[in-house]
Amino acid sequence: MSNELIINSTPTGDRIALLQDKRLVEYHIEQSEPQFSVGDIYLGTVRKLVTGLNAAFIDIGYEKDAFLHYHDLGPHLNTLNKFTKEAMTQNGKNAKVEKIKLDEEIDKLGKIDKVLTKGQPILVQVVKEPISTKGPRLSCDISIAGRFLVLVPFANGVNISKKITSKAERNRLQKLMSSVKPKNFGVIVRTVAEGKAIEEMEMDLRDSIAKWEDGIKKLGNAKPNDRIIGEMSRATSMLRDLLNNDFDNVMMDSPEVYQEAKDYVHHVAPEKEKIVKLHTGKTKLFEQVGIEKQLKMLFGRSVSLPGGGYLIIEHTEALHVIDVNSGNKSNSEQDQEATAVSVNQEAAKEIARQLRLRDMGGIIVVDFIDMKKAENRKKIQDLMRDEMRPDRSKYTILPLSKFGLMQITRQRVRPEMNVSTVESCPTCGGTGTITASIAVSEIIAQHVEHLVSKQNEKDLTILVHPFLFAYFTKGFPSIRMKWFFKFKTWIKLREDSSLGLTDFKFLNRNEDEIELSS
Repeated sequence: MSNELIINSTPTGDRIALLQDKRLVEYHIEQSEPQFSVGDIYLGTVRKLVTGLNAAFIDIGYEKDAFLHYHDLGPHLNTLNKFTKEAMTQNGKNAKVEKIKLDEEIDKLGKIDKVLTKGQPILVQVVKEPISTKGPRLSCDISIAGRFLVLVPFANGVNISKKITSKAERNRLQKLMSSVKPKNFGVIVRTVAEGKAIEEMEMDLRDSIAKWEDGIKKLGNAKPNDRIIGEMSRATSMLRDLLNNDFDNVMMDSPEVYQEAKDYVHHVAPEKEKIVKLHTGKTKLFEQVGIEKQLKMLFGRSVSLPGGGYLIIEHTEALHVIDVNSGNKSNSEQDQEATAVSVNQEAAKEIARQLRLRDMGGIIVVDFIDMKKAENRKKIQDLMRDEMRPDRSKYTILPLSKFGLMQITRQRVRPEMNVSTVESCPTCGGTGTITASIAVSEIIAQHVEHLVSKQNEKDLTILVHPFLFAYFTKGFPSIRMKWFFKFKTWIKLREDSSLGLTDFKFLNRNEDEIELSS
């Protein structure tokens, strides 16, 4: 399976697409000035204690106070608070986790007002970004994510990912990390560490410790709401989590993002540096690799399946509902049970993809087509587990009920991804009345004649919808060829599926858009 990461930079931020065998499986939008990303560590201030919820509201600079529950304080809260105070008074210079004496762990069933006080400064980490009307969700169980391991200050244990099943490999990793980790640092070994050499593991450990120490140095001059340690950009963090031997292409159209990604890959995996490429072509990056078309087809209310069935995806405040329909597949199998199994298998694969793609979280209820045989229901459940295995979010899948319903819970740490697939008519602006939209070709021709004959423009390029592109270029002689004979210059045409059917843009030789007179 090939993996590709495609990053398109826009004035408002980066669009990040993860492709597996050319199919879009994850899509993210990172704002130019991201705030309160998962993994960020802030110096917050306790604003209010709510004993009824056994939680506190923390001010970290967001418009709404962030939420910190007692269960998210972590067992080493007292040590964290002592260390934070020491680092702030000593300007962070001599504050070393290895030197501090670990305090007694807090009571797992304690009360929030016994361990925190109003107005107290506290070091917190964002575990859930602001969603809808809610502020960020916080934790005091601080961790620093690396490529092969997660560093946990104020702990001493070594935990191995449950997905590493080999007993010999678990023992190797346990002994290895126990021998190299510093005092008062715990380590969680990630699944991708399986089979890795000690040199790679040690380098990752040193990088995480350096990141922690650089952040602690800021505490001496930090003010309330300051970000102490920032998570790396979404694109780089995806490279950190996903980069493996199956990764064969990382492409972006921004020199700055290209350099950042190249530097990171050079540092962690020099042998993979050649896969990082900068797109310099005239065609838009997402257009060239076919992502724009996939976005239009995959984010609608209805999603087609390869065999003729389709999904209907509905979102409510409480949960997401996905209905599986057979469509024109119903006549292609021998009996109703075979049809149901075939459609449900295709649906399970697409649903697992849609959950990642839209980053749907919370409760998801899937209404599969009814199947009478228990072994067929078990087959669909096993297939869903297999298809969701690459998902990096935590999830739980329950067996199908006798009504054909499957319940899935999936962790949500960011707002759900949504791409509008409904376009307002570019001609009527949504009013429902148009004036001769078929005349768009004549309008374009008039602009061509004016720009070439009257303004003497050279090297004109026209961006048009694929339908218009075909209209101007197909046949012999094509309309574009007739323009060449008439104006003695070649007019470049370029497809852009992000444009409406009757939209178009003229570009000059410098690729700058030409303002057209109406």
